Amino acid sequence: MSAAPDLSVVIPVYNEELNLPLLFSRLYPVLDGLGRTYEVIFTNDGSADRSLELLRAQHAARPDVTRVIDFNANYGQHMAVMAAFERVRGKVIVTLDADLQNPPEEIPKLLALMDLGHDYVGGFRLNRKDSLFRTLASRLINVVRSRTTSIEMTDQGCMLRSYSRAIVDAVVRSGAVNTFIPALAYSYAGNPAEVGVRHEERHAGVSNYSLYMLVRLNFDLITGFSLAPLQLFTMVSMACAAGSFLLMIVLALRRLILGPEEGGLFTLFGILFFLISVTMVGIGLIGEYVGRTYQVVRVRQRYFVREMLEAKD
Repeated sequence: MSAAPDLSVVIPVYNEELNLPLLFSRLYPVLDGLGRTYEVIFTNDGSADRSLELLRAQHAARPDVTRVIDFNANYGQHMAVMAAFERVRGKVIVTLDADLQNPPEEIPKLLALMDLGHDYVGGFRLNRKDSLFRTLASRLINVVRSRTTSIEMTDQGCMLRSYSRAIVDAVVRSGAVNTFIPALAYSYAGNPAEVGVRHEERHAGVSNYSLYMLVRLNFDLITGFSLAPLQLFTMVSMACAAGSFLLMIVLALRRLILGPEEGGLFTLFGILFFLISVTMVGIGLIGEYVGRTYQVVRVRQRYFVREMLEAKD
């Protein structure tokens, strides 16, 4: 592994002991059949099951092409990918989930487009096998992202993607602390492309992404790549202020013309509560942006690598 390989495959792993044996049996034959030199980098993201034990065994079986990064705790999928990006050696980098929902047999599709000169190739899932709820939620998140940012991708939730080494180096140099890597890479790409890839049901275990995590991820994406939420809040606030001013004039005129009236108190309370809720939303948005700035300026170590398994040069 002293010479730079043609291909690096990056796979984050979190509690995937039931899927790893099947992943090994399918992934390595695909890569062996490509006719390219390669490496596979697994990041164990603080797994609580036997995932690390299985990764150790795979490294012992294929030490020439297998590397393992072991985190001391769970830092999240995107930080696991970032850690691998900081250590990849390949000219082309492919990211893949360990749950086999995106089959490793689809990797050649991405490499074919990379060979045509594209520097970023995103996969989008064909005939998704997820639940109706997850599918609809994913579509909604894609719509929100497309309306609020300049990031154009058909399926932002698909992990199967390929990047040129230059794009990955740019992502690493960005120093981003809390970001959505595919979107950041897309912003650096000069000739991106997409390709449809098969999607399979999860072979074992359960998804590690809850609804909260999906919403949180989309919020990070929007606030990390767009000021649209703040701009939208400003416009809504201006409209509310204008409406409140007009209401004040109407109420003043009614009092001058009709005199004191009863029964308008609850209407005023309703208007007041609405304006307070708008203010609270705005404070939350501002806090999100301030929080992201705080995470960057404090320069805290993003993750801690407990151990690195790789062949010695």
